[in-house]
Amino acid sequence: MSSKNKPTDTKKEARSGLMPKLRFPEFREEVGWEKRQLSEITTAIFDGTHQTPTYTAEGVPFYSVENLVSGNANKFISRTDYEIATKKNKPEKGDVLITRIGKIGYSQVVTWSHDFSIYVTLAVIKKDGRFDSQFLHQFIQSALYQKEILSKSLLSAVPCKINMDSLRATHVLLASPAEQQKIAACLSSVDELMAAQARKVDALKIHKKGLMQQLFPREGKTQPYFRFPEFQNAGGWAKMTLGQAATFYNGRAYKQEELLESGKYPVLRVGNFFTSTTWYHSDLELDETKYCENGDLLYAWSASFGPRIWRGEKSIYHYHIWKVMEQRGIDKQFLFITLENETENMKAKTTNGLGIMHITKGAIESWECTFPTMAEQRKIAGCLTSLDDTITAESKKLDALKTHKEGLMQRLFPSPDSI
Repeated sequence: MSSKNKPTDTKKEARSGLMPKLRFPEFREEVGWEKRQLSEITTAIFDGTHQTPTYTAEGVPFYSVENLVSGNANKFISRTDYEIATKKNKPEKGDVLITRIGKIGYSQVVTWSHDFSIYVTLAVIKKDGRFDSQFLHQFIQSALYQKEILSKSLLSAVPCKINMDSLRATHVLLASPAEQQKIAACLSSVDELMAAQARKVDALKIHKKGLMQQLFPREGKTQPYFRFPEFQNAGGWAKMTLGQAATFYNGRAYKQEELLESGKYPVLRVGNFFTSTTWYHSDLELDETKYCENGDLLYAWSASFGPRIWRGEKSIYHYHIWKVMEQRGIDKQFLFITLENETENMKAKTTNGLGIMHITKGAIESWECTFPTMAEQRKIAGCLTSLDDTITAESKKLDALKTHKEGLMQRLFPSPDSI
């Protein structure tokens, strides 16, 4: 190798740490990506209006952190608010929006062409020929950039935030324009599949909700609007309280020192139903009513309300959970659906939300419901359980797409150790 080529090779080697693990064939021989501050790749980065708007039924579409993260741009402001807001800069098609408060670093590309105002906690990165907007949006979601933006954020603030100067100082890595477009197209296509799958799951959930309204009697009624043919002449459903239909057993209240890192029995807490991966254990031998086993019907009455069918090993359930044992003539799966339906009805009636209500065992036992014959209970339960299975299967497909995208992101963008 000649000395003439050594400087070029050294430069290429120095940039090799800024290359992703996976590259499309046509870019494998290209040099590493260019590291730049965000402020160096755009003509402007600015925040939105400081105007506090009045929401209206229609008018100018309005974006805040909340609806940017949720993907629902359903809020509107009046023309007067808009005229005040447009005295400042406004985003245009191709610009990239990024959140600065709360859920920091969530981005979206402006794909619409109508005029609108944005809330102060969003920043606008003006489109520029130095980056592909979709590529920048995808890069912002990468583990590498998320680590970068969080390192420059005020995480101890309430709510956590990043100021504009710190945002402008964050670093991005840019591939060549052609490679940016290729990566953006690949990841955007996965996003489109995810969005379509999410709509399918949502449609199934809406269908189930509507079906339940038809299959269960409305308040004050003893017969539903829709009945399966074999039960159309079966008469009204029997009225009874949930306390008559089932027995509710209290869980065990633990002192912190009683919760062990390991032991004979897992201690099932409300968090373990949803997101918690941290389990406590206990060696205590208790009355059999204090244990739940695979297939038992449980009801969480703290933090996140509602019934659950336990799928797991024998465990001691915590004080914030009731075990529900059906009485003779009551189908367990139908009881689960009844609890689910009654909980949703209660949430709908409660303006402050069920999460901050105090529901006692006596209160839930006094809820009045209606129950058909065992045969009709099983028919309804079978129908809705089948629909639940479909929703679960489609939700798993959505989760698989999310996992697939996460894997692609890890390989198509350099790792967090690159910066």
